[in-house]
Amino acid sequence: MYLSRHLTAGGARWALDGRYLPAAFTLELLLQSPAADVVPLLEHLPSGETAEEALLAPAEPSHEVWASGVTYERSREARMFESREADIYDKVYDAVRPELFFKAVGWRVVGHGGEVRVREDSSWNVPEPELVLVVNGRMEIVGYTSGNDVSSRDIEGENSLYLPQAKIYDGSCSLGPGIVVGGPDSMRDLLIRMRILRDGKVTYEDEVSTSRMKRPFEELAEYLGKELSFPTGAFLMTGTSLVPDEDFTLAPGDSVEISVGELVLENEVVR
Repeated sequence: MYLSRHLTAGGARWALDGRYLPAAFTLELLLQSPAADVVPLLEHLPSGETAEEALLAPAEPSHEVWASGVTYERSREARMFESREADIYDKVYDAVRPELFFKAVGWRVVGHGGEVRVREDSSWNVPEPELVLVVNGRMEIVGYTSGNDVSSRDIEGENSLYLPQAKIYDGSCSLGPGIVVGGPDSMRDLLIRMRILRDGKVTYEDEVSTSRMKRPFEELAEYLGKELSFPTGAFLMTGTSLVPDEDFTLAPGDSVEISVGELVLENEVVR
């Protein structure tokens, strides 16, 4: 099952497998249900006309997007290289508690075909392709989407306390194109790919399997829900392993293509 969100003349509208759901349907309502009820609920909803309007990010305005750090070995190496406090990344990779941080609120998320940004006050910016968990109000995993956690590596590397400024700003988070409905077992060996084009030429291309992750998806979702409630669900980025070389930085006009399984998320870079 595949959920997508579209911009229609009457406002945002959800579709299931390419056909519009009733206008009253919202992801917030769906994610208040237990995971076992999600598929039956969707199966019993009437479907309408073919959804052909432009895509929106598959998060509603009030949803929160959180992110996980240092969940792949390559990410640990990259963070240690850029940081003046390298040992903290080495320690968190093997620690019991994962690194989790706030990334964006739903109304700030960019969708497929939208523009992601690099900060004016940063000189070293990279995209971070990630599988993004969709969790319900019980912190059960009910689906996934593709995400780009755009980051300013020089700001985070200068001081770890600057991480919010390196990670949280307008245009720093994109999700899409839609949500694949399913449990965590369907996500354990998905291929994540990233390709960056500049002036029509590929400047970076690589791929990795989610099976290379240090931590299971359920553990990340469980820690996100410790002492923090999300009654209408949330999105959780699970970390990256695809890191361009140290001499690469995003530039306005670049095109970033990220795929997770069959989902392909494309965004142009602006400043």
